[in-house]
Amino acid sequence: MMMKTDIDREGLVQRAAVARRQAYASYSGYDVGAALLTASGRVYVGCNVENAVYPLSMCAERVAVFEAVCDGEREFEAIAVVTENGGAPCGSCRQVLREFGEETLVLIADAQGNYRETTVGELLPDSFSAVDLNSLAPQSP
Repeated sequence: MMMKTDIDREGLVQRAAVARRQAYASYSGYDVGAALLTASGRVYVGCNVENAVYPLSMCAERVAVFEAVCDGEREFEAIAVVTENGGAPCGSCRQVLREFGEETLVLIADAQGNYRETTVGELLPDSFSAVDLNSLAPQSP
């Protein structure tokens, strides 16, 4: 597992910016790109894909996470998200990221490459997770 200080933040933001160019945002016009760094050192990218039936659209962050999971990855170090104005991940994306840990570094960047740092835990305080489900399991006498 790499140290958070070893992460090439600018490189990850750049990978997300490149992915953003592939966004299919014909309804909102709000292009989003994401680049997810896993503990194995691999980077998975995603862009948002919209649909005329809005709930069927998919955010860039979830595209990247689902691609990584499909490839067997379960531990994430960082994710960079790039939008025109530096918008933060939506609530659904925050919850999906939370499934894999609160300490994942989140880089939120604008189209010029300016970014701020936070973590999944800071974006989604008092979150619901598998720990909450496990606490509901029947206890042995």
